[in-house]
Amino acid sequence: QVQLVESGGGLVQPGGSLNLSCVASGNIFRVNTMGWYRQVPGRQRELVAHINNDGSANYGDSAKGRFIISRDNAKLAVFLEMNSLKPEDTGVYYCHFFPPQYWGQGTQVTVSS
Repeated sequence: QVQLVESGGGLVQPGGSLNLSCVASGNIFRVNTMGWYRQVPGRQRELVAHINNDGSANYGDSAKGRFIISRDNAKLAVFLEMNSLKPEDTGVYYCHFFPPQYWGQGTQVTVSS
């Protein structure tokens, strides 16, 4: 059984920063693509960023220029550094590994004054 455990969410003021982490445990040894998705009520889950095994990364439009994704293959971990946060960044952030597909339980990020 594979589990992805996220941490680092919370409440932050606009303009602030947060760092998210996700670590995998269980019967998993190699992951090609690791990423982060965000979901807000009433909307589909959307890509924030993902990073491939070769280090290449892709960002959703809202994350470009403000967020940085990184990974540690030895620890089967993925990280998201979020800067210059805006209220519209609020949502539940889910860690995602693929293939095969695994999702974390989600961590709440709230950007509010």
